[in-house]
Amino acid sequence: MHTDQTAPGSHATPPLLRLLISVLPVVAVSAAGGLVTRAKIPTWYANLAKPGLTPPNWLFAPVWTTLYALMAYALWRILSLPKNQPGRTAAVTLFFVQLALNSLWSFAFFGAQSPLAGLIVIAALIVAILATIVAFWKLDRVAALLFVPYLAWVSYATFLNGALWQLNS
Repeated sequence: MHTDQTAPGSHATPPLLRLLISVLPVVAVSAAGGLVTRAKIPTWYANLAKPGLTPPNWLFAPVWTTLYALMAYALWRILSLPKNQPGRTAAVTLFFVQLALNSLWSFAFFGAQSPLAGLIVIAALIVAILATIVAFWKLDRVAALLFVPYLAWVSYATFLNGALWQLNS
């Protein structure tokens, strides 16, 4: 598809702004999730009955750091496309919807100490991640594929969340 680069709105987001839009919200979500989660790990979470497939606590930080970096890079790629590229605005919107749900999960599960609330949020998060992958796929397949490990981890987390709810209800 040929894009007229002189048309209004046809330019990609400028590089510095693209970097800020891609990285700062992801870092903010990571930091907020960490703040609400960290204090609950040795107290509330430590006392929950857990399924046998629960990973060790130390594994979560490197996994999430990697996933957040992949997410930020995927968004950076989408923001590199011309602003008037069909589907770009919807893809960026879906990215931020799933990011908000990602953040909300920490507050629902750890902040409210509610595996049920976490399960409700994570189910919506799975739908939002899938929608983001579909929207990204239409624009940039690499960006879409960068979300596959995230989908896999959140699917696993959904299993764990559901098991925690069942074991502790």
